[in-house]
Amino acid sequence: MAGTAARTQGLSRNAVGRVVPSLRRRSASRLEDADPVTGWVATAAVTLLALFLRLWHLGTPAAFSFDETYYAKDAWSLLHFGYARNYVANANDQILDGNLHGLWSSGPEMIVHPEVGKWLIASGEAVFGMNPFGWRFASAIVGSLMVMVMVRLARRMTGSTVLGVAGGLIMCLDGLQLVLSRLALLDIFQAFFVLCAVSCLVADRDWGRARLARLAPAGASPSSWGPRLLWRPWRVAAGLMWGLGLGCKWGTLYVMLGFGLLVWAWDAGARRRLGVDLSVWKAAVVDALAAFGWLVVLPVLVYVATWTGWLMNYHVYEANLSRTQYGPYWGTYVTQKLPDGFFANLARGLRSLWHYHVSVYDFHTGGLTTAHHVYQSNPGGWLVLNRPVGVDAQLDIKPGEQGCTAPADSTCLRQVLLLGNPAVWWAGTCAAIYACLAWVARRDWRYGVVVVGVLTSWLPWFRYDDRPIFSYYAIVTEPFLVLGLVLVLGRIWGSLSDSPRRRRYGVLVAGAYVVLVALAFAWFWPIWTDQLITTPHWLQRVWFHRWI
Repeated sequence: MAGTAARTQGLSRNAVGRVVPSLRRRSASRLEDADPVTGWVATAAVTLLALFLRLWHLGTPAAFSFDETYYAKDAWSLLHFGYARNYVANANDQILDGNLHGLWSSGPEMIVHPEVGKWLIASGEAVFGMNPFGWRFASAIVGSLMVMVMVRLARRMTGSTVLGVAGGLIMCLDGLQLVLSRLALLDIFQAFFVLCAVSCLVADRDWGRARLARLAPAGASPSSWGPRLLWRPWRVAAGLMWGLGLGCKWGTLYVMLGFGLLVWAWDAGARRRLGVDLSVWKAAVVDALAAFGWLVVLPVLVYVATWTGWLMNYHVYEANLSRTQYGPYWGTYVTQKLPDGFFANLARGLRSLWHYHVSVYDFHTGGLTTAHHVYQSNPGGWLVLNRPVGVDAQLDIKPGEQGCTAPADSTCLRQVLLLGNPAVWWAGTCAAIYACLAWVARRDWRYGVVVVGVLTSWLPWFRYDDRPIFSYYAIVTEPFLVLGLVLVLGRIWGSLSDSPRRRRYGVLVAGAYVVLVALAFAWFWPIWTDQLITTPHWLQRVWFHRWI
């Protein structure tokens, strides 16, 4: 944002007068901060703090926690075979004992999620081995990078390094993001790529408007279409991120479609500022057709490419099916001789991949409707932390064992609880409600990012509330709650035009909130990181019965 004025030097005065004020228009909460060195030093500091907290004792608990039993082992299979393979019955015990021989049985495993997240988990296993630290390492790195991206996005959207750092700290000190960054689950990778994609789209909004201002002719008539912008590098980057996000979990599709519509609205608004009539429909032709290529076609191609390992081994799945059953969508072609030639194999592999996807979709939408899990929850309460997920627990540790200092009539325990920081999620939910109002009342596009992000990452889960779904799926929603909090903190802080007294009180209130987040983080730290804690102290942290 800070470089926009410099990029528009030399434009015609009329063109700049029409576009740049719209681009540069700031609400009263937006602050000026143009020092890139300070911005990057602050970003690095917050990122390093996040990295330290996520790598600290990363290998504990030394066990397969929750769904790590699927994803860590799938990743190890991918690393060795290029596809997920079935394991012997006692594989978990063998792995934890350090015995990595004789782990696999015959045949591929029926995986039900795409493979990008598992390939990333495999990268950590390739470096550090098949152990808890190895299979969690990639999550810790990606979770820390997610904090970095949040700092940069919040800074870009507010024009303030201080507010950017506040956004990064709020995410860094949230329990849900912390715990998922210390587990080999797929959701942290999905949330990271979604956040990166949205950040690229926000950067493209700045870049595109500055480019339009540079190219717009002076005195253009309302009947014109405005300049054409076919090559938009930030949209290419966003398309790559969307594709990788889809390659982690399919739920990325809803967020991708929602922001696709928002991008169309941004393009129409930019052309309207140029004086173009019927800007919505003209943007659909001039901008949306090219955007469809970058933001839809490219992600689909990236997504298919992420299945390369599977495509190179599709015959293994076909052979397994031919020995058992074809399933409702797999045809008898699986029993036919494999074709010769690269393109013939590719065509057959893609055909089998399609049928595989249909089978997986049926599993997600129909196969789980009769299942039940003790930690499943309705998405209606996710944003207010109605039902966290117990990832791991070691109960009834007697006094004197493992250093337990509980009284003789009590015990200690260790727990890893997928619970968000209440100071973040409860306030973030209020900020999201405010964003809905402010987007309309203040006509501030930044609140639109919050609203669209929250709705598209959260509401679709209500369609699947008849099957086991879990509150930690809301990690994809969290960045938008944090953005809403940052914008509200900016409003509380005040603008440069406010009186010194108004700004002083604003800084105190905003700073007090960040301190509250830090205090809550310290309070819940033991039950996020498997720390030894007495049962009375544990009960002080479990505020509601549904948190047990």
